[in-house]
Amino acid sequence: MARYTLEEFIQNTQQQDLGQGLFELESDRMLEVNLAGDIWIKMGAMIAYHGQIKFVREGLLDKGLGKLIKRSVTGEGARLTKATGSGKMYLADSGKSIQILNLQGESLYVNGNDLLAFEPQIDWDIKMMRKLTAMVAGGLFNVRLEGSGLIAITTHFEPLTLKVRPGQPIRTDPNATVAWSGNLQPEFKTDISLKTFFGRGSGESIQMEFNGDGFVVVQPFEEVALQAG
Repeated sequence: MARYTLEEFIQNTQQQDLGQGLFELESDRMLEVNLAGDIWIKMGAMIAYHGQIKFVREGLLDKGLGKLIKRSVTGEGARLTKATGSGKMYLADSGKSIQILNLQGESLYVNGNDLLAFEPQIDWDIKMMRKLTAMVAGGLFNVRLEGSGLIAITTHFEPLTLKVRPGQPIRTDPNATVAWSGNLQPEFKTDISLKTFFGRGSGESIQMEFNGDGFVVVQPFEEVALQAG
C-alpha cells in the first residue's frame, strides 16, 4: 500500500469542525474563529478565511482621547484589527502556542505582543510601561482586559503560571512575561550584579517584581521588545 500519498496528507491535515463555539483550536498553534458579528484580532494574525468578513483597522478615536494620546506616543494604533461579518477565520502568530481563556468578570494584563484575539464586549485599555520603556530599547506595552468573554493569548512553547502571595514577591524577566492578574501592579527593579544571570545581560538586569495576591504567566523564551512606530 502506498504511503505518504497526497490523499493521505489532505486527510491528515484538513480542517475539522469540533463544534466548540466561537474559538476553536485547530491545533496548538492555529485558532479557528467561527465569526458571526465582531471580533478584535492582532494585526497581521489572519492567515486564511472564508465567508463574508471585512477587516477594519481601529480608528484612533474609537476608544477615546486617552487612548489616542497613548497610541500616538507609543505607536500602538495599528496593532488591532476588527473583523466583522460571518464566516470562518484562521489566526496564528509565528507558530506560537495559543491559549484560550474565558474571562468571567475578571481582569487580566497581557503583554501587547502576546494578545491574539478577544470578544468585543470585553473592555480593554493600553497601558504604557513608562519606566521600562526608558530602560529597554523599543519599550514594552500591555493591554488590560476586563469583563466576560473569550480571549486568546500566545506563548512561545508552554506557559508557566506562578502564584504571587503576600510577602512572597515574584520577579520575572520582562521579555519572558506574558500576562498577570489584573489586581497586580508590577514594579521595575534593576540589579547589576545579576546582569549575566537574569535576562539578556545587556549591562543592567531589569526585572518585573510582583507583590500581592495573584498570579503571573511566563514563557520559556525571551521576546525582543517591539519597536514603537
